[in-house]
Amino acid sequence: MCEAAAHEAGRAAAGASLHPHRAGFRLSVRGAVKWRKTPGVKQQQTPGMKKTHPLKTGGLRTRLVVAFGLVAAVAAATTGALTFREARTGVLQQSQDSVIRQLRTQIGQLAPELVYPPTESALRRFATALAATEAPGNWRVLVTYRELSAVSTPGDRVEELTPALREAVGSRRTTVFQRVRSGGHTSLVVGTPVLFDAENASDVSGVRVFLVVPQTAEQAYVDALVTAVERAMVPALALAVALALFAARGVLRPVRALRSATRSIAEGHLDTRLEVNGSDELADLSHTFNETAAALEASVAELREMEARARRFAADVSHELRTPLAAMSAVTDVLDEDVVRLDPDTATAVRLISEETVKLTCLVEDLMEISRFDAGAAVLHLYEIDLAESVRRTLASRGWSDTVETSLPPPDALRGRVDPRRLDVVVANLVANALRHGARPVRVRVDETTGPVRWAVIEVRDSGPGIPDDVLPHVFERFYKSDAARTRSEGSGLGLSITAENVRLHGGTVDAANHPEGGAVFTVRIPLRPDEQSRDNGREVVGS
Repeated sequence: MCEAAAHEAGRAAAGASLHPHRAGFRLSVRGAVKWRKTPGVKQQQTPGMKKTHPLKTGGLRTRLVVAFGLVAAVAAATTGALTFREARTGVLQQSQDSVIRQLRTQIGQLAPELVYPPTESALRRFATALAATEAPGNWRVLVTYRELSAVSTPGDRVEELTPALREAVGSRRTTVFQRVRSGGHTSLVVGTPVLFDAENASDVSGVRVFLVVPQTAEQAYVDALVTAVERAMVPALALAVALALFAARGVLRPVRALRSATRSIAEGHLDTRLEVNGSDELADLSHTFNETAAALEASVAELREMEARARRFAADVSHELRTPLAAMSAVTDVLDEDVVRLDPDTATAVRLISEETVKLTCLVEDLMEISRFDAGAAVLHLYEIDLAESVRRTLASRGWSDTVETSLPPPDALRGRVDPRRLDVVVANLVANALRHGARPVRVRVDETTGPVRWAVIEVRDSGPGIPDDVLPHVFERFYKSDAARTRSEGSGLGLSITAENVRLHGGTVDAANHPEGGAVFTVRIPLRPDEQSRDNGREVVGS
């Protein structure tokens, strides 16, 4: 066997403004009216609240469910908020229109009986008569005339009446109203001047009427509406989640089939195909996958066929060359014996032919060996041998005993079941490589490591410049040349590759590195019980 050279991812209120109410105006003051803050009516993110996000590591099903849930929640919250706003506005509008209409009617009926200019007692009777329009306690009336004032309920200070409303009633000739929250409840405050002539808005008597009506019933209705909206959101979200699961099932089924098919192709089943149903984007994806898989299968089949043809060609050529090479070797042996009797030019030619014939023979033998490895036909013939003695015989048979320094254990100290021929090839190739591409002295060391399994360690080190770092990963590749300008090497270019295959066949490892003190070092580790560890690496024949 010949040695080779190296080869190788609730809305806010408006600002203070006057709004017309039919024949009157509506006054709303920012912050004056504050309805109870109810969850679910309006969801606003405040600085202290924590935002929740779907898990980034969630699957497609989780993301679809979360997306549908968010859309449903936003839609339900928006619809509920708009419905609540419109319903609340309608309720309050109806309530205030009814109150103002009744107030105007009562004022129109009772004002003609009011003595002018009125006294405080007359104002009190007028206020009491107005308050009697509704159930006791529902209407609280304040009547003023210049500095005089009277209330329908003795001692009532009418704290809900704001200066803004007083000023609005005093400066305008129309009815104004305001909603005020005080003491934990909301009230409707209405203010209107009393006219001598209802048809003439400029004929003002100076009497002003202020009415405070509690909005308890309206507030209860609005609260009930908020509760209904909140309850409606729950089935809406549940329906959205159900729809999301149903949609996710339809989406995930082809995606899971695609995932399984991809894994199947990754495992080498290139004939895997997907069933194409429908005409949507997922069907197009399945169709594209099938086309890609078919193209990949054809390409791989073509490459395998080309590789098989190349292997057969190398094996056939090597086999066919063995017979003529045997004849050539016999002829060159005869010529080598008579070379001393030939003239110098003829003798040089004969030596050149003899050397090239030897190299060609080595190349053919190496190609035959590589072909057996590629075909899976390599066989281990295991024998119990003394590894140190086997290394000595390898060096002696090639005349390297005086050239190579050795550090070997005593006889029979390191024994194991190995293939003697393949061990001889491993040692011979490594030593020949060190002598050819390194520098002397070359050292061979054989040792043993203990543990759950005993390992034999064979180290071959030269004293040369070492192996360049960019070459180290490729030294066991076939026909790799570290120097691209060097078109021909002295060896076949397969020695280290054959060495690696022989070691692997034993269940061992071989490494190449640079020694800290200089030179390249090749380390072979072979288990001393290959009958258990090399069973899956090649066919095994145990010898006795």
